[in-house]
Amino acid sequence: MDPISRRKMLAATAAGGLLTTTTIVNAQTGPFQSKPGDGGVARAATELPASDKVAYHDPKDLADLPDFRFALDGSRPKVTSGGWAKEATVHQFPISKGIAGVHMFLNPGASRELHWHAIAAEWAYVIDGRCQTVVLDPSGASEINNYGPGDLWFFPKGHGHSIQTIGDKPCHFVLSFNNGSFSEHGTFSISDWIDVTPKDMLGLNFGVPKDVFDAFPKGETYIQAGRVLPASEALDAPWPKESTHKFSLLHDNRAVRDFDGGMFRLATVDEWPVSKSMSGGVMIIKPGAMRKLHWNVNANEWQYYLRGKGQVALFGSGGRGKVAEFKPGDVAYIPQGFGHAIKNVGDEDLEIVQTWDNGKFEETDLDKWVKSSPRYLLANNFAGVPETTITRLKQA
Repeated sequence: MDPISRRKMLAATAAGGLLTTTTIVNAQTGPFQSKPGDGGVARAATELPASDKVAYHDPKDLADLPDFRFALDGSRPKVTSGGWAKEATVHQFPISKGIAGVHMFLNPGASRELHWHAIAAEWAYVIDGRCQTVVLDPSGASEINNYGPGDLWFFPKGHGHSIQTIGDKPCHFVLSFNNGSFSEHGTFSISDWIDVTPKDMLGLNFGVPKDVFDAFPKGETYIQAGRVLPASEALDAPWPKESTHKFSLLHDNRAVRDFDGGMFRLATVDEWPVSKSMSGGVMIIKPGAMRKLHWNVNANEWQYYLRGKGQVALFGSGGRGKVAEFKPGDVAYIPQGFGHAIKNVGDEDLEIVQTWDNGKFEETDLDKWVKSSPRYLLANNFAGVPETTITRLKQA
């Protein structure tokens, strides 16, 4: 007899003042099945009989976990005269509602023309080569910065900017945008704007005869081929550390956040004040090692795999979990609050570029949570687990 039925039987007997045989209330032939209204209301809430040892998750209440892997570099590039770009937006990668990403390649002498993004900020990690950016903020002030491998740039939403290769070597980089609906096909480019604007208006705007615009490109040049810009001619006019759009990720000690089995370099708004709406960096995990189980408290996470072979286990609540393997050129997307871990399952270092759509970086590790919890709470949560195992979990 369950304890609640026994209490109800004794209460009924005591009320009649007689010790008599009484029908057992709520006798069960299986696990208790609740009905609407069971448990009482408000201050009259009551205990109910115990039911199944684990919760039932109704498929009607929870959708299946969508795919969280996308082969970015396996997609079709957008190619113009000076280079190409491949993108992963919510249209190609439905789970990625908060962050879109791009792999862009500029040939020597090429530039990603002057443009801006109306719906997203831009974060970048230079993979290889050298390039220069020119950015204009709404005050009219401009900054010119030169970049090499491992450097970052960040441009707030709506700030005009351009990217140009320096020297005779190509430059390529990964871009991340804090809006999954962002697309390279929807940027506001200067050649496109001039092409669709009446020439008399252009003439009035710039104070030149309208005929001069007959020679301008007929459409968006996007990535334009051109003369190689020698390093000796590349201007460099950076702003002070507290306002600059550039961050030297691999050379700034403030970015170091290493862990057992790996290296982590991260730039947040605390180290890089201009990056108010995004954080990002690069993680390297040694063969066989793992970035332990954790979740992001305040942001979605976007990952681009540069090197090695990785495995990600994703936990989406309600009994939902999914495991996927990643190779160079793949992208992973982890929704805010979803538990996950990253393991190196290859025989070389696993290198990942990561971004989050919040300038403040916040995460919680599962093992730290377990260590900080009382032993009696863990014994209750993990009913049936030997006490020696609980001790080992707290000491790990």
